Amino acid sequence: MKKKLLVFGVLFATLGFTKMNAQINLGDKAIGALQKGVTSFTLSNADAAALSKEAVRKLDSANEIAGPTDGYALRLNRVFGKHTSGEGFTLNYKVYKLKEVNAFATADGSVRVYSGLMDIMDDNELLAVIGHEIGHVANNDSRDAMRAAYQKEALMDGASSQSAKISAVTDSQLGKIGSAIIDSKYSRKQETEADLFSYDFLKKNGYNVNAEESAFRILAKMSEGAEASFIDQMMSSHPDSKKRADDAKKRAEKDGLYKPYVQQKIVNTAPVTTTKKATTTTKKTTAKKK
Repeated sequence: MKKKLLVFGVLFATLGFTKMNAQINLGDKAIGALQKGVTSFTLSNADAAALSKEAVRKLDSANEIAGPTDGYALRLNRVFGKHTSGEGFTLNYKVYKLKEVNAFATADGSVRVYSGLMDIMDDNELLAVIGHEIGHVANNDSRDAMRAAYQKEALMDGASSQSAKISAVTDSQLGKIGSAIIDSKYSRKQETEADLFSYDFLKKNGYNVNAEESAFRILAKMSEGAEASFIDQMMSSHPDSKKRADDAKKRAEKDGLYKPYVQQKIVNTAPVTTTKKATTTTKKTTAKKK
């Protein structure tokens, strides 16, 4: 039986970056920093987005994606289809057909949701979780994670060159950057701020804010199971799920919006379309006797 992995806010999948040309122009400023080995080098938003886009492109090719008529994709589009842009970022959504409980968002605005998460959370709870992931993008946490990965892997791998320009990050470097992102963890402060972003997102858009508490209660309950030690290890940088649920409840109480949340029906199947069969009626005729 597969373990369900709770790794919100990080990429948790196998990246098999092989034979991939990642043409990412980092610009003269980046080149100078690389050549000098400046450890404080900071990727711009555009650089981080470009690197993230390449990583996600490879992930998309390595995982089964729910097609446009798949029930999971239809549900995600229905729930989140109208939320495609924010201040300074554009979002795109896809569903990975995987049983793991996971979701992540990257600096280029890519949001990927695992079907395993959609199997255990209703629409409002899903909004809370994805709202949290969007918070990492809006707060530039995703950019900072990419920057840290780039510093650790590309700089250490000697991405600098004797030439005046570097036009591409190599396959090997990109693979290491992807692996570093998988291993990275957001700080507790970043996680708390993303939780607040999610709550404000729900409130601003007229959704049930109590779904955030409910989502964290679900995660807390799962951490009490057989996989508790594994989950605790993976979530060591995250605030405790029970505490996050309590904090969400306090926010709702402070706003006078608290009400115990009742999970709604979860439907991940495409609606069944029925075609009515044409019925023909035949009139009985009786011959008159002469």
